[in-house]
Amino acid sequence: MAIERTAVNPVEWSLELGFSQGEIVSGHTRTLHCSGQTAVGADGAPRHDGDMAAQLALSVDNLEAVLDAAGMSLKDLVRLAVYTTDVDQLLAHYGVLAGRLGAAGVVPTMTMLGVSRLAIPGQLVELEGTAVA
Repeated sequence: MAIERTAVNPVEWSLELGFSQGEIVSGHTRTLHCSGQTAVGADGAPRHDGDMAAQLALSVDNLEAVLDAAGMSLKDLVRLAVYTTDVDQLLAHYGVLAGRLGAAGVVPTMTMLGVSRLAIPGQLVELEGTAVA
């Protein structure tokens, strides 16, 4: 069976920057590779400067929007990469993420990395996921 790739973009501002919010790769199963999701509004403007808990919550909301647009949900996550500019601060607010994953009944593979900065100044956390349905 041939593999089919379908871009998933619940918002369109990222297309101007040259990337999709997600991509479905179909074959025997459906796999969605999600671009990193940060605390930005539908217009692409950053939100919650300096507030790790609020940025983490909005990043999960944005990840869920991509999953939803592909007909998936957090329960379909098989991999989650978490990038942060402050690991200690992220760990202090990790319950925001853990609560959402727990409510979805999912325990994906995960990587957490401390980085010197993210692409958008003021952003503290970015979530990148892979889902299979």
